[in-house]
Amino acid sequence: MTQPIQIGLLLFPNVTQLDLTGPAEVFGQIPGSAVHLLWKTATPIATTKGWQIVPTTTFAECPQLDVICVPGGPGQNDIMQDDEVLDFLRRQAKAARYITSVCTGSLVLGAAGLLQGYRAACHWMSLDQLALLGATPVAERVVRDRNRISAGGVTSGIDFALVLAAELCGEEVAKAIQLAIEYDPAPPFDAGSPKAAGPELVARVTALATERQRKRLQQTEAAAARLAEWSAAPAAAG
Repeated sequence: MTQPIQIGLLLFPNVTQLDLTGPAEVFGQIPGSAVHLLWKTATPIATTKGWQIVPTTTFAECPQLDVICVPGGPGQNDIMQDDEVLDFLRRQAKAARYITSVCTGSLVLGAAGLLQGYRAACHWMSLDQLALLGATPVAERVVRDRNRISAGGVTSGIDFALVLAAELCGEEVAKAIQLAIEYDPAPPFDAGSPKAAGPELVARVTALATERQRKRLQQTEAAAARLAEWSAAPAAAG
């Protein structure tokens, strides 16, 4: 009997639920997969909308993962400075086959030092912040660079998960999963990207997020400073 494919998604307070549940729905249909929703404790976690999701596995109980996935959401700001979270990601990344993210989850991977020298995606409002963490920002829905796979904002997590399913099990399996979940996007409006939406709508949506983006940038800059110190420490010790 083959070993299950161990897939873990970080579940943290104020996560954007679709960043998490979109990929989780796809991952759960990968043959032989074992999907873990990971947090420090097994206490129910509130998403950005107040809905609660229960972790299935704690950091301490987590097996070595084949795939580690970090979703995004406003709570990402706090965990970028959380040593317990960042250390867990670094430990798992050492032996994981794929290190992945959705939306602003890539900033968390960056804060852990896991995207330095890699191309990566992020939500369009925060894409440029990746450069502060040593990554190369790429404005694409799914970006793969070696064993790092990152998705853009929110809904692109489903695209990313199907790409990963094809990597793990082949294109025919991924196509079957896509059909099973009837993932056949036909949005009622052509406004799902900054380019399509146009400058006026982009300006309105950006203005609504001004305070959140200010806080996010502060945390990214702080994470970049910590990374610089961390990188310099071995050289100083030597």
